[in-house]
Amino acid sequence: MKDKKFQFILKRLLDIVVSLIVLIPFFPLWLFIAFLIKVTSTGPIMFLQERPGLNKKIFKVYKFRTMKPGSENMVKGQEVMKDDDRITAIGKFLRRSKLDEIPQVLNVLKGEMSLVGPRPERVSSLADYTKEISKRLHMKPGLTGVAQVSGNIYLSLQDRYRFDVYYVENYSFILDVKIIIRTVGVVLFGEDRYLDKRLVELNNGVNEAAVTKEETVSK
Repeated sequence: MKDKKFQFILKRLLDIVVSLIVLIPFFPLWLFIAFLIKVTSTGPIMFLQERPGLNKKIFKVYKFRTMKPGSENMVKGQEVMKDDDRITAIGKFLRRSKLDEIPQVLNVLKGEMSLVGPRPERVSSLADYTKEISKRLHMKPGLTGVAQVSGNIYLSLQDRYRFDVYYVENYSFILDVKIIIRTVGVVLFGEDRYLDKRLVELNNGVNEAAVTKEETVSK
């Protein structure tokens, strides 16, 4: 990726500029959201959890809390769907509008994340990474990514991995811009809107390679 050094400089500049625009002018809105979370459910305003970042470096990701206290345990690879009864009333709106992810602009400003990149997973997921899947850790995790604008929760875990690997192997600043623009559409119309309108097409090499250890053993 050395030949893309200038594009990575642009990527970091975009991260900083957009994060500041999101954080500072809309700060009263974030305070209002924090107030709503506090008065409508018990528990903390923020949800913090350790996630693996670039080259497996562990950091704490920030989110507005959208679930009831004690709901952190999840089945690996299983997304929280919009009708999940663990989600709070205000949490449903925050998750649908993606506003629950806004605090992660702090992670972006700190250099732990980028606006665009593979979504950071739980640390426990690392145990199942193959060499191919580990490529998703060769770039900073992002607030949004190829998988998030191609169906996201409606995709299988393996398809999300494949999109992440594609992004790492085919990164360009233009691709970032396209993902950010489509993310606006996801916020407005929902993730299912783009399930059959994927931003990129995966080649067979990626499809065949990005498998978990369990799948490899079962074969």
